[in-house]
Amino acid sequence: MQIDIQSQGFALTHARREYTERRLQFALARVGDGVRRVTVRLFDVNGPRGGIDKRCRIQVMLDGLADVVVEDTEADLYVAIDRATANLATPPTRQPISRPTALNSIGKALLSG
Repeated sequence: MQIDIQSQGFALTHARREYTERRLQFALARVGDGVRRVTVRLFDVNGPRGGIDKRCRIQVMLDGLADVVVEDTEADLYVAIDRATANLATPPTRQPISRPTALNSIGKALLSG
């Protein structure tokens, strides 16, 4: 698995890189060889102003499947990394779409365009 980690707004220290890689390996362990590449972007959204502004965005490229993208923003970078990687390990839930609403949306799109 190829992992690309970059940061914007702060230094990507060895400790941050190792922590992120360790969390990714744990979260993606059950996927195994199906992962081609993982791209992680760590941002300090507000810069020196502070606040809830540490964002972790993860994109996982899988063999034969659509990419999976998760992100989380927190006051603490390590919490953002933890939550984003936890979302990778949790299978998505499917919300049922009511048929009349879906049909009405499709019909409106066809009529307006």
